[in-house]
Amino acid sequence: MQIISVSAKKNTVAIVSLLAGATVWGLIWHPYRVLEGMAVSAALGATLTYLVAFALGFPLLRSRLASSRPAGMLILIGLVSGGCNLGYVLATVHGEVMRVLLLFYLAPLWTVLLARLLLGEKVSLAGTAVIVLSLSGAVVMLWQPRLGLPLPQSGAEWLGLAAGFLFALANVLIRKAHELPIELKSMAVFAGVVIVGGLVLPFEPAPMAFPPAEGWLLVGLLGLVLLATNLFVQYGLTHTPANRAIVIFLFELVVAALSAWLLAGETMTPQEWVGGAMIVAASLFSGRIEERPADAA
Repeated sequence: MQIISVSAKKNTVAIVSLLAGATVWGLIWHPYRVLEGMAVSAALGATLTYLVAFALGFPLLRSRLASSRPAGMLILIGLVSGGCNLGYVLATVHGEVMRVLLLFYLAPLWTVLLARLLLGEKVSLAGTAVIVLSLSGAVVMLWQPRLGLPLPQSGAEWLGLAAGFLFALANVLIRKAHELPIELKSMAVFAGVVIVGGLVLPFEPAPMAFPPAEGWLLVGLLGLVLLATNLFVQYGLTHTPANRAIVIFLFELVVAALSAWLLAGETMTPQEWVGGAMIVAASLFSGRIEERPADAA
């Protein structure tokens, strides 16, 4: 009975951890827009907050990091994840939150293709269904007859699409580098955002403006939240089956939809809802595919 109780407690904590992570990512666009209202660009805001997360996480995880040796794959994971996270922030700050997020959630499509190219995993009939459903959802959501081809309609939407691709690539690379400790990969993500952000900042159109006093308080708080969220999500993923995790992560879309409506006055058309529902369905289906081999074992 005690074993069952401990297991049930772990499952509950894992689910709450993933829900907390999904909630944070569904809301994270707003504080970055607040920083931009203080004349702090999204690129600088993301760079500073992830630098804070790295600075706070390094002493906390130093003992676990000391026994690990960095590898070339770790650098690649950091840069790809850095591009993903920075792109996500820039896209949600400058674009319509829900359209950007739904384009981001085309990630299952890229995951199926990248897993075939980098991991040698064959594309099954179910994997083909994910590709078709994802692409169909994107076409439905983006189709505007007057604009021609169903493509993203702004730089922010292209960034959201690219961030989803990089998210899928990072996940595949992380699976490939299974021997690297989670803590090391988490810190690589923080460092990656700082490095990629540092490369992007010189190309910002407006002069770089650092936050005022209240802005630094928000930067510090965001850095702490990013660190805690990363640790929560890593714990949740460790103790939750893949198919359940993808369902929980989709709670981010619910939070984003409500927050975009309440805080930014954004709404979606019925056509966008239908296309978005198809993309969400592809994500759910993708989670089932990933879990199936484990069930068979």
